Amino acid sequence: MDLNKILEIIKEENLLAIRFEQTDTNGIARSKLVLARHFKEKATKGLNFALCHLAFDVQLNVLALNTGYAEEIGFADAVMFPIFESFQILPWLKRTGRILIEPTWKGSEVEGHPRVVARRQLEKLRQLGISLYSAHEHEFYVVDKETKKPLNEDKNAHSAIRDTPYYNLLNKFMEYLPKVGVDVEHVENEYGPGQLEISYKPSFGISAADNAHTYKTSIKEIAILNGYMASFMSKPYPNKSGSSSHFNHSLWDINEKVPLLYDANDPLSLSETAQHWIAGILAHAPAIEVLMAPTANCLTRVTPHTFSPINATWGFDNRTCDIRVKINGPEGTYIEHRAGAAGCNPYLSLAATVAAGIDGIVNNLKLPPQVTGDACEEAEIPPKTANLPTNMEDALTALTNDETICDALGKDFIKCFTAVKMCEAKQAREAEARGDTDWAFNFYFEYL
Repeated sequence: MDLNKILEIIKEENLLAIRFEQTDTNGIARSKLVLARHFKEKATKGLNFALCHLAFDVQLNVLALNTGYAEEIGFADAVMFPIFESFQILPWLKRTGRILIEPTWKGSEVEGHPRVVARRQLEKLRQLGISLYSAHEHEFYVVDKETKKPLNEDKNAHSAIRDTPYYNLLNKFMEYLPKVGVDVEHVENEYGPGQLEISYKPSFGISAADNAHTYKTSIKEIAILNGYMASFMSKPYPNKSGSSSHFNHSLWDINEKVPLLYDANDPLSLSETAQHWIAGILAHAPAIEVLMAPTANCLTRVTPHTFSPINATWGFDNRTCDIRVKINGPEGTYIEHRAGAAGCNPYLSLAATVAAGIDGIVNNLKLPPQVTGDACEEAEIPPKTANLPTNMEDALTALTNDETICDALGKDFIKCFTAVKMCEAKQAREAEARGDTDWAFNFYFEYL
């Protein structure tokens, strides 16, 4: 896909407008509609777009100070340029296309932008001769748009009859998502009332995070147009199942042909590269938790016996661990990083996982013993196993105290991200102090 090809499609399909779309720090899609007749100009000269979107919360209510991208630069515009290969026609919107964009500031890319952060980690990985093949596995809740009641009131995962009342909505998801590059494999209802999961095929490189961003935005838009509201808020109901975004991935050679995780001659069937990679993720698990589960609400999932990991553990096909390893031969072996919450920004969960894994490889970190039982039970885990933080203050402290992760992701990003999240944590504390038990739902559910 290049500019000329896109211009041909715009003409052939008689498109009215193309949505120039980016992620913000929180993973929310921010966009401007550009009329089709101006697409070429904006695609080549750039589109002005306020850079301070990186400094706002989910609802754009509160601007975090000292992010580097707001008051320090006079709330100036970035100049956004499109990623041509991301162009899609949105089949649920009339005569509308979409293209992802990245910001530049004074002629340079913005180092604190989540997509840039993710790209840079993948570039570092490729310098080691390794490419990443990955996909996010998102759960989400669907409610009636007006009443906010879930699609169903029971909890009974995978029961076939639960899908029947809203089969038309599922059909829309299955019809439309592949048309925007999300290659859906299967659809299932999950444990919570109105909770769903739709899994899709993995991709190499940054396209995996682009697919996750596209998937989340598409699900929300399709739901709205059909009388529903979909939310990737991680824990919308305190006493019901949380929603995760497990990051499934494998490592391949630079040409994306040779798998690198499996070793038939190793007692664990894992290559040295795989073992160092997993060890790196575990070594930095407390620090990257706030990137895998980046809201005050996400961190409430970190509770024993809820299938959300609570410590830096790994095991074979063990859903109680942070890292679940699936051995399926050379090409089918993969790693599931289970710390991810549905409310994560997929660019950042990818970047965090890669940054930690790279450190494991570069420094030959040793893989700790596996957990074969329940990782929530102290007797089952190795001595001195680190716990994952359960609140924003502790999570941000763990991040900022980890020099390796901070250096990898860059000071500009760390400054912006921590400022935004400290501001969010303050709002959560204030809501708790005034007894506002609905704050989290009202703050996150609609837009996240």
